[in-house]
Amino acid sequence: MTARIYLPAPSATQSGPGSDMWRLDFEPELPRSIEPLMGWTSSADMRQQIRLKFATKEEAIAYAERNGLPYRLEEPKPNLAARRGASYSDNFKTSRIGLWTH
Repeated sequence: MTARIYLPAPSATQSGPGSDMWRLDFEPELPRSIEPLMGWTSSADMRQQIRLKFATKEEAIAYAERNGLPYRLEEPKPNLAARRGASYSDNFKTSRIGLWTH
């Protein structure tokens, strides 16, 4: 039962930076099965329902180590648009150097 510690990416409908809370989820131990009557997928693994939130990455790591949980840390990828300083209004500037390509 490995825990996954990560910083969730913002959803596609968010225009802001997203969540600043680190999350600890448990990897599935048992495979999902199809319930024969209704066709729903289910699992007997109850730890898949647990999602813990932490303010910092260090708190999440300390929790996993304190409880003896093996964990996998996933660092967030850099946001290229924020690093580049691009904004939507830059597409319509009168001082734009290049021509439209579409």
